[in-house]
Amino acid sequence: MSELLLLPRGTLAEASLAIARDSLSRSILDHSIRSFLFARLLADEEGSLQDAEYEEDLLFAATVMHDLGLGEQASGEARFEVEGADLAAAVLRHQGIAAPEIDRVWEAIALHSSLGIAHRRGLLTYLTLHGVFIDAGRFTDAVSEAARREIVHAYPRPAGDRSVADAIVAHAIRSEAAAPPGSLAFELLRQHREAEGAGARRAP
Repeated sequence: MSELLLLPRGTLAEASLAIARDSLSRSILDHSIRSFLFARLLADEEGSLQDAEYEEDLLFAATVMHDLGLGEQASGEARFEVEGADLAAAVLRHQGIAAPEIDRVWEAIALHSSLGIAHRRGLLTYLTLHGVFIDAGRFTDAVSEAARREIVHAYPRPAGDRSVADAIVAHAIRSEAAAPPGSLAFELLRQHREAEGAGARRAP
């Protein structure tokens, strides 16, 4: 296997991947793994791998578990980013990770959709958001096209895949607290309802 595709090993990495596999759809799991690979690649491109703040186990935990709030264990009583952060924190706590590191992972997950904020909250939060957004098609010049193709070949994205967006909408529908005004979930739910309304108006 290419060095680019190697995943961290150890009890924390295994626990993080296990809960993601158990509670997320395959397409969202693959998105989460791609997010890690892009985040690590970005760290390499920007010379952050030797930074004192860079901890690959924590980056893997944050990226692989960043969408736990869209999985089967989420209650739907808060926005998905926060529910995912809480679930991930519980995994880290069970693994005996120290409180300051748990807080860093919690923040990275809670802010992974917060453009304009995450980049000011430390390297872990910055890399987590950028890994997620690179996979979503943003910051396209951050990594090479050859590396992007290799990652997507290993963890394919189906054509027209909307699994993450659809899961966010499904989670948002469950309670008002899951989609507060100004959140990504609120905007996607608004778009979903507008599309439904337009479809209903076109129906004979």
